[in-house]
Amino acid sequence: MSRAFIVVLDSVGCGGAPDADQFFNDTRPDTGANTLGHIAQACAEGRAEDGRSGPLKLPTLDALGLGRVIALASDLQAPGLGAQPQGRWGAATEVSRGKDTPSGHWELAGVPVPWNWTYFPDATPAFDDALVAEVCRLAGTKGILGNCHASGIAIMNELGAEHLRTGWPICYTSADSVFQIAAHEEAFGLDRLLKLCTDLAPLLHSRRVGRVIARPFTGGEGAFKRTSNRRDYAIEPPKPALMDWAQADGRVVHAIGKIGDIFSHRGVGQLHKGKSDADLVQHLLRLADEAEDGALTFCNLVEFDSLYGHPRDVSGYARALETFDLAAADFLARLKPGDIALFTADHGNDPTWSGTDHTRERVPVLVAGAGQGEIGLCAFVDVAASVATHLGLSETGPGRSFL
Repeated sequence: MSRAFIVVLDSVGCGGAPDADQFFNDTRPDTGANTLGHIAQACAEGRAEDGRSGPLKLPTLDALGLGRVIALASDLQAPGLGAQPQGRWGAATEVSRGKDTPSGHWELAGVPVPWNWTYFPDATPAFDDALVAEVCRLAGTKGILGNCHASGIAIMNELGAEHLRTGWPICYTSADSVFQIAAHEEAFGLDRLLKLCTDLAPLLHSRRVGRVIARPFTGGEGAFKRTSNRRDYAIEPPKPALMDWAQADGRVVHAIGKIGDIFSHRGVGQLHKGKSDADLVQHLLRLADEAEDGALTFCNLVEFDSLYGHPRDVSGYARALETFDLAAADFLARLKPGDIALFTADHGNDPTWSGTDHTRERVPVLVAGAGQGEIGLCAFVDVAASVATHLGLSETGPGRSFL
């Protein structure tokens, strides 16, 4: 039986979301945000020269149609991209009212979000007294730090020393529906942090807050550093998704990276974790060789978003894309006849944009192993329908197959 691989390049949007004017970074609407297009422009103009040089070089993804996708989604020409496609290519538009990880991944897996997420006000304090009291009770502390909208790395550096002095957890949020808790792995304790998030998650999920995120770090004042032990406690999808459909038909499902966390470990057969995207890519390469006939492999590579999108690091983002493109060539060479590999994203995070939050964008849909041709503008749910159709699953969801 044929196999299918979905690789989500977290935050690698391609611009053009028709409702971008309804989403904001600081006070600026996301209209015109274009993660891939603006990175390509910055590279061509010599504004992304830290650790790399020259135009953006993505020959593997461009050969599948990446340059054409950017032009299709946003009418923006990406310098250095635009080769004659050898794969199937299109751009997907999201309908869920969010520009975050659960919304994007659930909809890609065939389940649009049927409710409005709860977002915390961009004010200080951001959290109500009852919520703060519950965090303190569960943590065994007299207070919390932060209680505001913040970038994770910035607030860690700002409040890390006070956290070490007081023992109080650092609690913050963003434009996404999230409650994040940062704490020192040794001084506060990693197990204690994870238990705090586990115990707090049901309350926040009942309020339609999408995720509670544990953000552990180490080091001392002036040298704090996040660790790879991040954990997302996401609300469960409201309906069975692509992975559930595959399991119901007796297929093996492999989840790479934070896919398990995003779907509350529902529908996951085997989980493959790592300390970095480099580790996760090695799992992807190995599974291209070893995954069972008929298997579904669902992979998320988060560092485009976490290390380069939110910190607005254009050079770093370009380096990460070029590094992955080299690995993608190796990955595609390992596929077996009848396999498909689909590269996409869950939202945007334009590193040239204002603010530090995700940007509302369409996302690329690049398919290897299914011939050549333009898919055009499609829906996120069409990804699930297409993969399910390729695998011959009984359930295909609300989308339509573009294969």
